[in-house]
Amino acid sequence: MFKKVPHTYVIVFLLIVFAAIATWFIPGGEYVKETTVVNGVEQSQMVYKSIESQPQTWEVFAAMVHGFEKGAGIIVFILMIGGAFWIMNASRAIDVGILSFLGFVKKLDRYKLIRAVGANNLILILIMLMFSVFGAVFGMSEETIAFMVVLIPLAISMGYDSITGVGIVFVAAGLGFAGAVLNPFTIGIAQGLAGLPLFSGFEYRLVCWLVINLIGFTYILWYARKVKKNPELSTVYKEDEYWRKRAEGQANNIEEPGTTAAWWVYALTTIVLVLFAIKHPYTTLKMGGGEGVTWPVMPVMAGCFAIAGFLSLRNKVHFFILNLLGFTILFLIIGVMGYEWYITEIAALFLAMGLLSGASMSYDANKITKLFIDGAKDIMSAALVVGLAGGIIVILEDGKIVHTILHSLAQSMSDLGNIASVGIMYMIQTLINIFIPSGSAKAALTMPIMAPFSDLIGLSRQATVMAFQFGDGFTNMITPTSPVLIGVLGVAKIPYSKWVKWIAPLIILMIVIGFLLLIPTVTMELNGF
Repeated sequence: MFKKVPHTYVIVFLLIVFAAIATWFIPGGEYVKETTVVNGVEQSQMVYKSIESQPQTWEVFAAMVHGFEKGAGIIVFILMIGGAFWIMNASRAIDVGILSFLGFVKKLDRYKLIRAVGANNLILILIMLMFSVFGAVFGMSEETIAFMVVLIPLAISMGYDSITGVGIVFVAAGLGFAGAVLNPFTIGIAQGLAGLPLFSGFEYRLVCWLVINLIGFTYILWYARKVKKNPELSTVYKEDEYWRKRAEGQANNIEEPGTTAAWWVYALTTIVLVLFAIKHPYTTLKMGGGEGVTWPVMPVMAGCFAIAGFLSLRNKVHFFILNLLGFTILFLIIGVMGYEWYITEIAALFLAMGLLSGASMSYDANKITKLFIDGAKDIMSAALVVGLAGGIIVILEDGKIVHTILHSLAQSMSDLGNIASVGIMYMIQTLINIFIPSGSAKAALTMPIMAPFSDLIGLSRQATVMAFQFGDGFTNMITPTSPVLIGVLGVAKIPYSKWVKWIAPLIILMIVIGFLLLIPTVTMELNGF
């Protein structure tokens, strides 16, 4: 039917049509809560009952509108964060930070201990760790494309190849994305749709992130060492002729703004934080379902920002913007754990970061607005598909068949055992990711079905979210439907066929590791599960 892979919008619309057709053939049903008395104790349970279905026709088009209404909060959340990060990215602060970081690490080669370990290995590990953190915390993905022109020449000049350069940035960010710890675009949305506390289950996710990084980093370092020892063993030795001619890897000119505006931003932000600290001298931080601990978090954070902001501004405005990013992430963690923040507060926090970043660069209101709009446009497709995907659920719900589907799945999988069930969920999410690589869109599409389904077969909703998380993450690094992957390979000048040859063993290994990491979520007592 199609000569090429259909656009995500086409796939989603076809799913809406397919759902509407299904309402004509699948019997209606619903789960109702019934209360029974067992040994004198009242117990509530969900009981499935057959009802008349409601076949859908013209409602296909209305469903898309209702889908946008249903997902309005998440859609706005995505647009706000996209616009905010675009403003910050325009400042080139991340570029400055990475280049400064590399210059610092290179100086470590003068120490004997560092030379014994390998300064190059240390540089690669620190770069990978940094990008993995970015992927795990705020879902860095598209941003990796911009770093190709800096870090691929760096890898070439160090005796490696372009695949190594892509590995230490794109793959590292992908590993962090798959092992997401605090990623609001995937974990935040999926847990919100599943009705779970935001970023609950943090401890085990951190363990998974460490395991995934350990294996992924080892694979990249093994390959890099092989290439450095014999460059002709590189998978892309011929293609890298282009980069070898540009081995000096000059960085683009970076704007050096005045500091007056940034000092005003620093002063205003510090005053606001001090006032907030006075209003909230103590904060009780809770992780998952724990009791929590009470600390003077806000006064400490206000003091740390005052000191770090002052020191960073004395150096360069770009470092001050990086300081804003760092404290934004810290406040996100504090807000979620201490004040039960959700997407509204998190979106407002990142919007403030973007506006302050633009003001620090002395951008006028019109330029900041234009940058915000450009960022919103860039991420618009992901935001729109969330609304469109919501239309599928609307059709299934209005057609009265969604509970019938869940009931049938529950009956078919109820005897498989929890390990097999979570494994099947994982594979379903992995297959879906090939056609819908957007994590937020896939969360909107699958979690409203998978979360209640997990209740029916006795699985933790947290385990279901992790099956989504792993299924959403690993194949992003190999699927040809991923625009980020294709963009990265285009900049790196790496043929897709050669990339698959290199990345396939790692992806297969990661998929297996992902399944093994899911087993404890259904066999062990883990905090937040």
